[in-house]
Amino acid sequence: MTLETLAKDIAASAETEIKDLLNEAKASAKKIVAEAEAKANTIREEADSRTSREAEQLAREIVASARQSNQKDVLIARRTVLDATFEEAKGQLADPALSGRASILKGLMAQADEVAVGDFTVRPVAIDRAALSGIVGSRAIGDDVEGLGGFILEATDGSVSFDMRFDTLLDQVWSDKRTSINSTLFN
Repeated sequence: MTLETLAKDIAASAETEIKDLLNEAKASAKKIVAEAEAKANTIREEADSRTSREAEQLAREIVASARQSNQKDVLIARRTVLDATFEEAKGQLADPALSGRASILKGLMAQADEVAVGDFTVRPVAIDRAALSGIVGSRAIGDDVEGLGGFILEATDGSVSFDMRFDTLLDQVWSDKRTSINSTLFN
């Protein structure tokens, strides 16, 4: 065997070994790429799923927040209407030209006659002093009190008093009839 033949055999053997190594490297690279693509797909699917869940949760939270905000706005608007209605009622009761004012005062005085036995002084709201002076009967008329109308009936010894002022009566009716008022205004 000659040196040339030996060199050809070594070169052929090296070439075969290189081809085998290249084939193994290509197979290994294909396997690594396939594993990486599978892992990337899994990560992508998990990220898509997580993003989808988070988006759905965020959408639910935004809808719930919007509903709560709308409910708050409705409650504020209702409160504004209730307050305006209450103020309108107070304005009408404070009006000296209120239709039926004299009969309201007579009705209140009749109630006073039922609850007040003995000596009582009528302390009128200034706007109703003249109208009350004609219907108090034998009762004395005392100093004016603050209010929209009506009077306070007070025992002469100061031990008992009955508040028959329009504002007090309005507050009681408003409190007692709030459900009915809401129903009338908002249904």
